[in-house]
Amino acid sequence: MASSRGGRISIDRILATAVVTAALLLVGGSPAWAEDPVSFGADPVVDTVGALGDDADDVRAAIEKTADDTGRQLFVAYVDEFTNPEQADTWANDTAVANNMGAEDYLLAVAIDGRAYYLSAAGNASVTDDQLDRISLREIEPALRDGDWAGAAIAAAEALDDGSGGSGWGWVWFLVLAAVAVAVIAIVLSRRRRRQAPDASGATAPAVPLPELRRRAATALVAADDAIKTSEEELGFAVASYGDAATSAFRQALETAKAGVAEAFRLQQRLDDEVPDTEAQQREVYEGILAATAAADALLDEQAEAFDALRDLERNAPAELERVRAEAAAARATTAPADARLRALSGEYAASALAALADNPAQAGSRLAFADAALERAAAAIAGSRTAEAAVAIRAAEEAVDQAQLLTAAVARLADDLAAADRALADGVADLERDVETARALGGATAAAAEGTAVVAADLRTRIGAAGRDPRADAALLERSNAEIDAAIATARDAAERAARERAVLQRSVDGARIQVQTAEDYVTARRGAVGAEARTRLAEASRLLQRAVAGTDPAAALQSARRSAQLATDALTLAQRDVASFDRTYDGGGGGGDVMGAVLGGILVDSVFGGSRSSRSRGYGGSRSGGFGGSRSSARSGTRRSAGSFGGGGTRGRRGSGGRF
Repeated sequence: MASSRGGRISIDRILATAVVTAALLLVGGSPAWAEDPVSFGADPVVDTVGALGDDADDVRAAIEKTADDTGRQLFVAYVDEFTNPEQADTWANDTAVANNMGAEDYLLAVAIDGRAYYLSAAGNASVTDDQLDRISLREIEPALRDGDWAGAAIAAAEALDDGSGGSGWGWVWFLVLAAVAVAVIAIVLSRRRRRQAPDASGATAPAVPLPELRRRAATALVAADDAIKTSEEELGFAVASYGDAATSAFRQALETAKAGVAEAFRLQQRLDDEVPDTEAQQREVYEGILAATAAADALLDEQAEAFDALRDLERNAPAELERVRAEAAAARATTAPADARLRALSGEYAASALAALADNPAQAGSRLAFADAALERAAAAIAGSRTAEAAVAIRAAEEAVDQAQLLTAAVARLADDLAAADRALADGVADLERDVETARALGGATAAAAEGTAVVAADLRTRIGAAGRDPRADAALLERSNAEIDAAIATARDAAERAARERAVLQRSVDGARIQVQTAEDYVTARRGAVGAEARTRLAEASRLLQRAVAGTDPAAALQSARRSAQLATDALTLAQRDVASFDRTYDGGGGGGDVMGAVLGGILVDSVFGGSRSSRSRGYGGSRSGGFGGSRSSARSGTRRSAGSFGGGGTRGRRGSGGRF
């Protein structure tokens, strides 16, 4: 009864398992877990503490009936304590991932002595979140409180067998995604009705607690954003190989999915603004986020099989191996020049101007070392006719090489951006000095105000070309001074002069915002394994406002959008750097070497790369995945098998569930 359906890894939970697996196989040593995730073979029951006793066969019978009736496979694990990780949800989800559990595989994990449990389900499982909560709270937990260990498992199996879960979502999402906003509204209303509707027993399903809803929304945002980023990378590889015509359907799907995720981030930003929201408003927004991200994931997943067929890494593994090796060699040739360029820039600019890219050459080297190890693994797998394993390793190496290229290219781009910022600052200071002369000529209070601006202009002029400068920080000071002097002499300018002035200021603001957004985007993309929802939300809003500023017809409104975009991008970078610093503190010396940790930081590492071949789609911490474009579709019943690739949705690679203490 053991399932071969594709496994899926929760975005925010798999890090410990991935690092340990990779470290063990790369450098040797013993695992860090006090108790490894339990393994399931043909038996869906693991009872390390003898909790079920003579009732174990009754549990197996109930599980088998559910599988026969519905195709839903329940696995049950009874242990004494959840240890390392101690959280019930993390332990259960990591165990599910380690056992390749997929779309219709459910795991009930119970810690007898720890008095905790969790029912884990795949992100795209047919049983909804509300139904999982009902099963946990109304079926499983009462039996556990009574010490009826077998009864809890049987109740879970019977609840999964009652037909409440419904069928798959994929085709429905595909139809409604033509109008993403309409879909979001419809699904939010539908979820609200389901939450308020009674179940078969006449009881109303309990509302999901607001903190849990908030957590789910944040996880969904990170997962969907990672899916967009990796799908974009994978599409780039495919376009280079097969051209625009062969990949147009995938590009269309990606663009529509990006619009849905952008809407989800816009909703989150609405909650993050300074206006307080009621609990009902927060629930509506979080449900909207979950609906929008799920819709985007589903649209990408609809294209999964077709994309896998196009990019068939497994079938072309030898040729693909050589191609990625050549790309790795080319990328390696860029690391030393990037390092030298960064050192040269450090002699010209302040550390604050280079902070986001200070470790880019080292990170690029780490990605390439990881790629080398993955390619060696792929070569060995090809020699041993393990083509699926080879494909997964090649894909991981390919993504690592791509990130290395991004990291080194970002240094060259920053150098160009800083030079452009220098030129813009010089033009801006000259303009500010002209404003000072205009204000002085007006006399009175305006002339007095001009003297303070003159001091700022003189200070800024001394910084142009000076060592240790930060032209982007200076540009912010210039913007403030411009706004002040403009207000002072606004009435002295005629309409045509004001319009020309506004256009010049707007262009400088847009250029500055574009640099800030690009810098933050590069940083997040190459370190997405550690960056959370808050930084991504600010960055998404910054990108949206930058697009509004570029496309705007009202110069004043466009200028406001550009300035807000630059501020949000700066905030996003600060938040992302905080997340990365926390990641570094948490996992410093965590095993596996810096190359493995760099791959995890970059969202590349998947447990199957160095932990044995799997035909399943899995997802590492921060978004790296093996498997094709889309969600986990392979199953024992369908006989399908997914090839390597990573164009696809994020929700189909996470796990969710319900549980608590008893």
